[in-house]
Amino acid sequence: MKDLLINSLMRNVTRYCNYDETKLKEIRYGLASLYLQLTKMIVIFLLSYLLGNFKTLLMLMGFYSILRLTAYGVHAKKSLHCWIASLLIFILIPKLCETLIINNNIKFIISIICTLLIGVYAPADTEKRPLINKNKRTIFKIISIIISIIYIVIIFTIKNNTLTNCILFALILETIVILPLTYKVFRVKYNNYKNYKRKE
Repeated sequence: MKDLLINSLMRNVTRYCNYDETKLKEIRYGLASLYLQLTKMIVIFLLSYLLGNFKTLLMLMGFYSILRLTAYGVHAKKSLHCWIASLLIFILIPKLCETLIINNNIKFIISIICTLLIGVYAPADTEKRPLINKNKRTIFKIISIIISIIYIVIIFTIKNNTLTNCILFALILETIVILPLTYKVFRVKYNNYKNYKRKE
């Protein structure tokens, strides 16, 4: 199904656009990534709806996605690994957000640790999207820290346990995906902008 759809789209691209082989490979990769993301989200949304925690999933994904926009983070090399990680994260964690009661002192300590680690390691780029521009890396780092601080303020001003847990877990998840150790576990390169410079 995936190959049939992508091949059909690629035929239309080559019919109406005069791209070279490199550009066509980029387009095919983009279409494959989009297909993976859409099918994965449909499955996750459906399972979440059946489990009755769809609203919690949306909150978790929202806070996580906002932070990931500037902090970046690892991407699994294999689609199977991506599927497994996504299902574990976005099906199990919303349930934890709804059921866990975490002491405010522990929330504060975890939040501060996450913010410090984000300050050190964000933004963590990928091979496909190396952050070559130094100013852009600095801006993204500052924005990521500011978002993290805003999250901490929200955690300690709002009394909704599920909501604050979603924010806390969003911080934890984003911290995990930017750590060098996580890149090592997934066997992907870290600080890719440095590798890009060496190639140049």
